Amino acid sequence: MPVSADSPSLAINGGDPVRTRPFTTWPIHDDAERDAVTAVAESGKWWRCAYSADELDIKSPDQLEGRSRVEAFEERFAKAHGAKYAVAVTNGTVALEIAMRAAGIQPGDEVITTPYTFIATSLCIMNQLAVPVYTDIDPHSYNMDASQIEGLITERTKAIIPVHFAGNPCDMRAINAVAKKHELVVIEDAAHAHGVELEGQGFAGTWGDVGCFSFQESKNVATGEGGMLLTNDKRLYDMAFSLHHLGRREGELWYKHFHQGWNARMTELTAAIGIVQLGRLFEQNARRMENSAYLCAALAELPGLEPCRNHPEIVKHSHHLQMLRYDADTSGRMSRDELIKALNAEGIPCLAGYTFPNYANPFMNSEETRSRFAAAGITLPDYAAYAERCPHTERACYSEAIWLEHRLLLGDKSDMDDIIAGFTKLLGK
Repeated sequence: MPVSADSPSLAINGGDPVRTRPFTTWPIHDDAERDAVTAVAESGKWWRCAYSADELDIKSPDQLEGRSRVEAFEERFAKAHGAKYAVAVTNGTVALEIAMRAAGIQPGDEVITTPYTFIATSLCIMNQLAVPVYTDIDPHSYNMDASQIEGLITERTKAIIPVHFAGNPCDMRAINAVAKKHELVVIEDAAHAHGVELEGQGFAGTWGDVGCFSFQESKNVATGEGGMLLTNDKRLYDMAFSLHHLGRREGELWYKHFHQGWNARMTELTAAIGIVQLGRLFEQNARRMENSAYLCAALAELPGLEPCRNHPEIVKHSHHLQMLRYDADTSGRMSRDELIKALNAEGIPCLAGYTFPNYANPFMNSEETRSRFAAAGITLPDYAAYAERCPHTERACYSEAIWLEHRLLLGDKSDMDDIIAGFTKLLGK
């Protein structure tokens, strides 16, 4: 029989916790990262432009000696995901900003996306003075509900930004079909989806027109900060490269600028770490997949707890997060927030994640934001109204979602058994 919420056996009430030893820490690193950074530091070439074109050894692209680590990282990341072109940038947020500009998004354009994601996905739209339009999330996957997209399209709609949340791919067949029908650009936010593959369909970041990745320290490929754009479209690549390089074009004069761009270049030190981290990705993702399957099979047996559903055609998953759905009414136990506190006390680290949607951020309806758009002749919608339009998002944020970090899935079966024991202690039959 399960213990009651006020039982003295619970760690939160002074009882013994299920686990006292730490789980796997992140990021994982060793001498390989240290040696990679040292080699760059000792070279005295800390930015990609320190290397002239004649120093690139075209015959040995896998060799790093005498060539830019940034260029090598771009090549290796593109190859790992089956893409033709890559542009390495300072962070994932900037990758989204550049993708928006490269795709030609203009002030007043509307872009359809999800409200259940990091704020960068909304900011990259609004920073172009474009207007975010939100679908609700699918209640089982937490990705954007692709069935709602067509009903949101207006004459001002220009793009869709699907987010492969937790590394679980969106319904890209449906999204791309709508985009093709209405001639919309598809920009994938693949910040969680490093190395994610669907059977016979290739990798995340290559299903739309352009894919954007983050290498922030929590991500499955971690460099502290960093980002990457992938595309198979030469025109989009040329524009993205120019925009991240102060508007320059490859092969043109150094002080000749063709576009209003940024200096968003990745450093050689960042890329050196990224190359090593990328080399660990697929083995680590395989371990995450194995542990996730074992863990979720057990947790799904507990009342009120359901793992989010994976895409049915997935063959490689990043499990950047292990997403769980908790129904306090079905469990008959404590609330989601009380459960998370109790689990952490038991030594099982977990969190609620986003405790409000993007559209509930203060700036979305602030006078400052509305005035800035109004100065450009653009009227923003009442974003507070989305609370009624997005019931699944509301429930995920305020009462349902539980996140387990991907580092927990890098342990062994005994680590999974401890997570299972923690949940079972609190929810077991």
